[in-house]
Amino acid sequence: MTSVAIRPARPDDIESITAIYGHAVTHGTASFELEAPTQAEMTQRMQSLMDRNFPYLVAESDGAVAGYAYAALYRTRPAYRFSVEDSVYVDPKAQRLGIGRILLDRLVVESEKRGFRQMIAVIGDSSQIASIELHRAAGFETIGTIRNVGFKFGRWLDTVLMQRALGDGARTKPKD
Repeated sequence: MTSVAIRPARPDDIESITAIYGHAVTHGTASFELEAPTQAEMTQRMQSLMDRNFPYLVAESDGAVAGYAYAALYRTRPAYRFSVEDSVYVDPKAQRLGIGRILLDRLVVESEKRGFRQMIAVIGDSSQIASIELHRAAGFETIGTIRNVGFKFGRWLDTVLMQRALGDGARTKPKD
């Protein structure tokens, strides 16, 4: 594998990010979106997360964006403010090269630095074995499966929930 550099995402990465995510929406079940968002929509989503100091990372290989990852609030109600949901997407040409793991590991570190205490993976489709194994290898535990909750490509899909503690997790009270 060529070397991979992980860095904060920049606005000029959005074209590649949009293409990677668009492919996942159009061809896969990792996302339950049915239509790929526009570049303008993806720009707005990225900026919203960055404005609130959530980590948003890209993996760069041979001068090109090979994948990206970000953390966002798990839920919007105030009691959830220390819990984030992770998202990791890798360009189809770069899958199975370890890029997802490098991104996820760095996302965990960056989320811990920001004081988050739990990370939740909401994995679309229980047949997404690669994503489930990626998260398991990164210390996540399966906490449940919501059966037949999404309908895409003419079939019902499950959602697998996985979780891992960040930093002190629930052992101590967080600092507001």
